Amino acid sequence: MEILEQMTKSLSVVLITHNAQTVIEECLRTVTWANEIIVLDNNSRDETRLIARRLGAQVYQSNDWPGFGIQRQRAQQYARGDYILVVDADERVTPELKASITEMLSQPDRANIVYACARKNFFLNTFLRYSSGYPDWIVRLYPRHYQYSDDIVHESLNYGSASVVYLTGDLHHLTAIDLNVFQQKQLRYAQDWAIQRAKTGKKVSLFSAFAHALIAFIRIGVLKRGFLEGEFGWLMATITAQYTFNKYAALWILQRATKKNRFSN
Repeated sequence: MEILEQMTKSLSVVLITHNAQTVIEECLRTVTWANEIIVLDNNSRDETRLIARRLGAQVYQSNDWPGFGIQRQRAQQYARGDYILVVDADERVTPELKASITEMLSQPDRANIVYACARKNFFLNTFLRYSSGYPDWIVRLYPRHYQYSDDIVHESLNYGSASVVYLTGDLHHLTAIDLNVFQQKQLRYAQDWAIQRAKTGKKVSLFSAFAHALIAFIRIGVLKRGFLEGEFGWLMATITAQYTFNKYAALWILQRATKKNRFSN
């Protein structure tokens, strides 16, 4: 790996993967400058692990799937760097973001600081700005003692009272290259979200599923000015509404199943 000599703090890039052979190589080539790359793979049936090893990553494997949050915690346990940079296989670190990160790593350490980058989402054949909420700030660079939440999906870093510093440069995210694959992933996320919320006792009605979906459509298409992106903006608004409906409808179905089981016993 090409390690930049001016970095005084070491960096571990950490990924979790599953059947990512079509995207992982391009991702890893944008982070070969780090001190180490850690890949924790969940039972890929393609060449994900082979590609990662070929590009110099340390590759580990897990046989079960506990959800995104815990899987990220597991992956981080293998890292030895002073700082962790979390990326996904469908993301790419741009040269501008790399420069911002390496500059930070060459400076004296600052306590209680985590770093956010601007994620720029690629949808089908274009980068979205309005309907994807660009710059879509997300905390991805942090000292190793911080950990991700236990959330099954939509996990986030638990950084407590630490301050957030915003890096320059974008993190490119291939949100959707294939619409069918993207929607299948959205269905899995919706089900995971519903299971997680059901465990906390959250209650919803079927009407609320429609209401949240409508609000999501208005938020993306109108309030965030997705309409300025034309057809792709409206398509993103529709897909977001669909995903939102699926989440709440799945939770409503789980509630009814739980209630039925309770009264049948």
